[in-house]
Amino acid sequence: EVRRDRKMLSSGAARGAARAAAAAIRQPALTAGAMVSLRSRSYRTVSSPKLPLTTPYAALSQASFKAPRHSRSMAVEGGEPSVIPVPAMGDSITEGTVVKWHKAVGDQVDMDEIMCEVETDKVTVEIRAPDSGVITEICYPEGQTCTVGGDLVKFLKGATGGNVSGGGGGGGAAAPPPPKADTPAAASAPAPPKDAPKAPPPKAAPPKAAPAPSSSAAPSGERLDRRVPMSRMRKRIAERLKDSQNTAAMLTTYNEIDMTNIIAARNLYKDEFMKKKGIKLGFMSMFVGAAAQGLVEQPIVNAVIDGDDIVYRDYVDVSVAVSAPTGLVVPVLRDVQNMNFADIEASIAAYGEKAMAGQLAIEDMSGGTFTVSNGGVFGSMMSTPIINQPQAAILGMHATMNRPYVVNGEIKIRPIMYVALSYDHRIIDGREAVTFLKNIKLRVEDPVRMLFGL
Repeated sequence: EVRRDRKMLSSGAARGAARAAAAAIRQPALTAGAMVSLRSRSYRTVSSPKLPLTTPYAALSQASFKAPRHSRSMAVEGGEPSVIPVPAMGDSITEGTVVKWHKAVGDQVDMDEIMCEVETDKVTVEIRAPDSGVITEICYPEGQTCTVGGDLVKFLKGATGGNVSGGGGGGGAAAPPPPKADTPAAASAPAPPKDAPKAPPPKAAPPKAAPAPSSSAAPSGERLDRRVPMSRMRKRIAERLKDSQNTAAMLTTYNEIDMTNIIAARNLYKDEFMKKKGIKLGFMSMFVGAAAQGLVEQPIVNAVIDGDDIVYRDYVDVSVAVSAPTGLVVPVLRDVQNMNFADIEASIAAYGEKAMAGQLAIEDMSGGTFTVSNGGVFGSMMSTPIINQPQAAILGMHATMNRPYVVNGEIKIRPIMYVALSYDHRIIDGREAVTFLKNIKLRVEDPVRMLFGL
């Protein structure tokens, strides 16, 4: 038997096993003798269970070892213990929900670097570090409600040596995946001696009986329900819309606009307008400009109820409904009565970019005396817009479609847009509302009227 073992060790199969063992040592995982892991720039040896020399490497990679967790020790130096409170996030906002942490405990933060995002009723606010330092404690994990003025983060002000990472909730680095075997198990195992008795062929297993049908088995097409909590902004939007319906005596009047002339004017001047103003010419600026002139002529549409009083405004601040990833937002264009088309288009484009990036501030959406909503960008043909409280009216634009239209006693195919004006009947009578919407129709159908202030 000793001679046979020596002969086996000198055979080609044994050399293959040795090569497999050498390849295993070069892998960052576990070998048959010991495991070496990098942790805090120091090496340590972790003993492993005794395995026979002929154990194939594929079996070694699946042995019951615990993979090393990669982490970095912090050599934090200096620093003064300090607390970063939850900052003020706008008027009437007292709390918010932490939706995402960009930094974790032990991370190094620089001045003005984003630490986390807090969602309020109106907007998502990025909380930035007022000073540089190292975070020592996070007081509000993701998903918890934080109050303005409460402790948000405890950290060492001015300290250095913290982890430099991309954040992501404060977890350590993930363990590396287990290595893949370079050689199959059969190639690394030694071949059995020639004179070894052959094992008898395995007997065929008896056929398994078919399982009895279960009465509780799920149908092939599953019907699942998913319950997702509403965000603070979505809950606030729902609350405000329902309050508007419950508060205002809302009524809607409709009209139709022949877009032939304004489309022709836009097509004629859009290239020159883009070249000179650096912004695209759209229909939104024309409707907002027409509405601003109408609000100056009909000040009651621009007014608001405050207790037992009616407050008239001698300025026009138009809220423009914009669809953002987190919900519907209404940034405000200030002093529209003094703007031209280029000013309106530039302001709308800037607000649209900020809304898609989630960078709208509370100040961008506060106030507003009138709202313009354009459901036509989504293909809406007709709708009844809901008043944006505490305002008294809202204009709804819709898609432009080719429809039969009577022109000088003849039926023509014209591009027609339906428009709707929802107003609070408590302070706006039908005469003022219908006159206001009719004047918008006249100005859009004949854009020259806006040039002369007619």
